[in-house]
Amino acid sequence: MTLGRGQPVATEVVAERENKGALPMVPESHASSAAVARRRVLLVAPQPFYEDRGTPIAVRQVAEGLGQLGYRVDLLTYPVGADIEAPGLRLIRAANPFGIKHVPVGLSLQKILLDIPLTLALQRQLSRGGYTCIHAVEEAAFPAVLLGRRYRVPVIYDMQSSLPEQLVTRVGFRSLPMRLLASRLEQWLLARADFVVSSAGLENRVRRIAPDARVREWHYPSVMVHAAETEGDALRHRLGISPDIPVVLYGGTFASYQGLTELIQAIPMVRARIPAATFVLVGAENGGGTALRAQAASLIQAGALRIIDRQPRHEISSYLSMADVLVSPRSHGGNLPLKVFDYLAAGRPIVATDIPTHRTVLNEERAVLVPPHTRGLAEGILSLLADPERAARLGHAARAYAQERLGWSSFVASLGQLYEEVHRHATVVRR
Repeated sequence: MTLGRGQPVATEVVAERENKGALPMVPESHASSAAVARRRVLLVAPQPFYEDRGTPIAVRQVAEGLGQLGYRVDLLTYPVGADIEAPGLRLIRAANPFGIKHVPVGLSLQKILLDIPLTLALQRQLSRGGYTCIHAVEEAAFPAVLLGRRYRVPVIYDMQSSLPEQLVTRVGFRSLPMRLLASRLEQWLLARADFVVSSAGLENRVRRIAPDARVREWHYPSVMVHAAETEGDALRHRLGISPDIPVVLYGGTFASYQGLTELIQAIPMVRARIPAATFVLVGAENGGGTALRAQAASLIQAGALRIIDRQPRHEISSYLSMADVLVSPRSHGGNLPLKVFDYLAAGRPIVATDIPTHRTVLNEERAVLVPPHTRGLAEGILSLLADPERAARLGHAARAYAQERLGWSSFVASLGQLYEEVHRHATVVRR
């Protein structure tokens, strides 16, 4: 059920997940104990939940991982999104006095307004007692740190992205005073959270800003079911792309920092040498692809480019399966986009811009890393389309890395280690 507006909704689910798409079981060494079962976590996510996009996907993985470890989790979130089921999870939705039905990616008026009742709900939940930890995502960590001190509950700041990096892309926040304010706020938060868990690529930033912070950097797993080759072929047929046409695919949000403008500008360069090459961009939502469609109208008309609306997560594996090259043209940003984990697991050759963020999991053995500009992207794509053996070698290496390092059990183990450390620290502090 998708909730658009109304009063706070609390839904508790303790039933097992359906077999289809069920997550792997946690190894015996990470099974729940009586001590863990008594622990109750307040997970605060200022996002539309659940939606198939970056941070909500990550939050869902945390909630499901904690449930498999035996924790009881209260997930406090926006009154927008679809309900989910997971062992030990209680879903609590903040009030929606503004009747908001949609929250776009990134900073928005809708987000600012919904953060008000979310903060009030956070205070109300903590006042009832019983929590052994607050796991606060993104900006929810600010009130969580303040209230955590008041109610003597340790706080994990889940740093999905850097606040100053987010704001610099927004009109009105690019001035020097605003950038300095954002940096000061980030420094304040990093110094006062009991623990910081950062997305891949952000750990060095945390250590530079707050050297004394207890910080971990984790890599999210790719748990989507691999699509069979026949599914990719069927998708090509539906899209009218014949099996012999090379497909270059991007899947993710259409935010400006993703580098899609540079990728589109690279299309004529690629087609000058491989005329049949077709580019597919998946992830447009709520008019987000309008500007790109206008920019690339001639390419779309010529059949060189397809811009496709955001797809359900269970469909993404088919899109990745039909691609000959996967591309991440991101121009900047410290946090690694979750799509890269799925790219690796898909076993397709990857072209990514050579920025520090990508190098947290990518190197020359499992991807082609190129300068973050149009010509670099074009040359990287052409190098793979012209050399199928190298492309296959990189794809196999990417999948092997994902199987070894990005499995569900490894993620749950790291989550369990983090929480054990948090609760050990909290016990020492109380003494």
